[in-house]
Amino acid sequence: MHAVVGDTIAVPGLHVGESGRLGEVVEVRGQDGRPPYLVRWEDGHQALCYPGPETRISHEGQLAAE
Repeated sequence: MHAVVGDTIAVPGLHVGESGRLGEVVEVRGQDGRPPYLVRWEDGHQALCYPGPETRISHEGQLAAE
């Protein structure tokens, strides 16, 4: 997985019917664009994110939460 500052990150819900989360990568802490990422989520909360295999990153900022 590779990201740059400004990318959109989408994490799907873990359970049926649970909405996913969208956020913006505000800092890349790994080498060569790798995780972890500091993410500002839609609710304004910032957290360190270690994305799992279901996580998607959009370099254009065009993802929708599932």
